Amino acid sequence: MQSHAWWQRGVIYQVYPRSFQDSNGDGIGDLEGVRRRLDYLVRLGVDAIWLSPIFPSPMADFGYDIADYCGVDPIFGTLEDFDRLIGEAHARGLKLILDFVPNHTSEAHPWFAESRSSRSSPKRDWYIWRDPAPDGGPPNNWISNFGGSAWSFDEASGQYYHHAFLEQQPDLNWRNPELRAAMADVMRFWLERGVDGFRVDVIWHLIKDAQFRDNPPNPAFGPGQPDINRLLQVHSADQDEVLDVIREMRAVVDGYEDRVLIGEIYLPVERLVAYYGPGLSGVHLPFNFQLILAPWSARAIGRLIDEYERALPPGGWPNWVLGNHDQKRIATRVGAAQARVAAMLLLTLRGTLTIYYGDEIGLADVPVPHELAQDPWERNEPGHGRDPARTPMPWDDSPTGGFTSGRPWLPLNDTTTLNVAAQEADPRSMLALHRALLALRRAHPALAIGGYQGDRTEGDVLVFRRRSADEELLVALNFGPSPVEIPHPGAGAETLLSTHLDRSGPEPAGPLRLRGDEGVVFRLGGELQAARA
Repeated sequence: MQSHAWWQRGVIYQVYPRSFQDSNGDGIGDLEGVRRRLDYLVRLGVDAIWLSPIFPSPMADFGYDIADYCGVDPIFGTLEDFDRLIGEAHARGLKLILDFVPNHTSEAHPWFAESRSSRSSPKRDWYIWRDPAPDGGPPNNWISNFGGSAWSFDEASGQYYHHAFLEQQPDLNWRNPELRAAMADVMRFWLERGVDGFRVDVIWHLIKDAQFRDNPPNPAFGPGQPDINRLLQVHSADQDEVLDVIREMRAVVDGYEDRVLIGEIYLPVERLVAYYGPGLSGVHLPFNFQLILAPWSARAIGRLIDEYERALPPGGWPNWVLGNHDQKRIATRVGAAQARVAAMLLLTLRGTLTIYYGDEIGLADVPVPHELAQDPWERNEPGHGRDPARTPMPWDDSPTGGFTSGRPWLPLNDTTTLNVAAQEADPRSMLALHRALLALRRAHPALAIGGYQGDRTEGDVLVFRRRSADEELLVALNFGPSPVEIPHPGAGAETLLSTHLDRSGPEPAGPLRLRGDEGVVFRLGGELQAARA
């Protein structure tokens, strides 16, 4: 196990700070709240915390519009609070990964204020400014990810600035070497404070087409899709030159011992793996969202795992994600019963894994009426908001779930039926399953760092093997509600863990039976091990 880096053998837990734990009664989670819950994360069995943005911000996009890259927003606390959090996390053996948002700043950032002040400003070229089109309109047809044009007109200077997201989030010009140097200094600022790496927001957006050509129409665009899908983003993102930028970021991170660089990338697998970079000079982990986006069936999941494993470059370390702050929760996407199967799938796959806060208790999306919506995307394009997946963590059955003594910034789920305290008292709860799966992964190198081999996909059943030098495990997952049978894997096979948390020990001869919505991890027996030897 020690031959692999911590980020290869470990499991990452994403904390959305606004919603994890409020310590001062203002209804918004903060760094002190995260610190108070560190022991919970230790008991859960994760290895690293990824914090979504905590920087000073007007909060137009809840921290993804940064006004100061080297500070902490008062909503979340102070730099001293951050230092205390990272110190206590490290003392407990937990790593801390910080969100880094280099594609854009807030319009309130001093850099943009200076850039906007004059066409001759020294920082004018730190952002993307273009003259109007001949008709006076935007320079091209690029669309904002939140709907509408990706260009806003600045009357004072007579030019448009580009924003891939809100107009309050102007995009930085990563073709400018001074900007790149300034951002490298930002990374060093946090690395010097002890952060163990960065998750880089929308990293595939950093470089745009040098000619600013129009994006072509998307032939698959249809009713109900968000406006951003109307065009194919072939010129506004995912340019080959972005790998040069990422190589520079990687060099900064590699200047410090045992750190990790993770990239947020929503691209098909064949493009995703390009972000490992030539000679693995890119991000250590290009986030793999295939499990979030794929149809939930044994055949579809089995196929995407095999395709991803084949696409990895030599030496590229895989990773898997089931949920995050931008997507519907896994329990909403597949239902409560299959969410347990999904947990076993995630935590038995090869590579680095990320758990989204609340998924370990089966938290589903919480309905948020449009009039209570906080997410700017929901306000711009009703029906596409992300608030339901960002609601506060329910720690107990009180009306505010032990999250806050005040009024929570978003509604909570029905805390009387789903909360951490109740699940801690239930030996077969979703939380108990996650703790058992994480303990199993830590105890078995075959799961933590071993190889992967697809075994079979038949009907609703997906079966694969995980192998280390001295052990072989079989993972069998039933994606359907009806019982199924699979061939017995050989004498000496034993059940290590079921998603139902009610069976273990040697398996009798004959076919192995899986109940509906059940997953099982088997350890294969001595005869098979001897045959392999």
